[in-house]
Amino acid sequence: MKHTLFILLLLTNLFMSNTALAKVDLVKVDKSENKMYLLDNGQIVKEYHVAFGENPKGHKQQEGDEKTPEGTYTLDYKKDDSSFYRAMHISYPQAADKENAKQLGVSPGGFIMVHGQRNWLGFLSPITQLFNWTNGCIALTNSEIDEFLALVEVGTKITIEW
Repeated sequence: MKHTLFILLLLTNLFMSNTALAKVDLVKVDKSENKMYLLDNGQIVKEYHVAFGENPKGHKQQEGDEKTPEGTYTLDYKKDDSSFYRAMHISYPQAADKENAKQLGVSPGGFIMVHGQRNWLGFLSPITQLFNWTNGCIALTNSEIDEFLALVEVGTKITIEW
């Protein structure tokens, strides 16, 4: 019995996917392609189609502009109690974002997340993910955000570019 369990565990480990074994050290977002890539040591281990705000091109300047920030940020905490099915916060706004908004006389906005679908509407993701529908966040399907949160640790860097 002991040997059978050992062999079963060994075989399970041998046949696990690279994704399950990967340690994601960077999340890269290409807004122009609506793509998010999870990288481990420069190698793509997972790719997702994502949705943004209705006006995704360019860096977020102010609250309500429906843009996703561009640059390098940190995924700084997980959130399980929001209007969306699970989420991880992006460290926007940073000092430069706040200073830019101050110069423009506007609020920089905030609370930018990688998140799933609006609560109780996950079944619509085959349709919603065809459009840019957030207020500046990055949206995945609910099953994808579950996988994302299992693979990406708090403190991981995220780069977002057009």
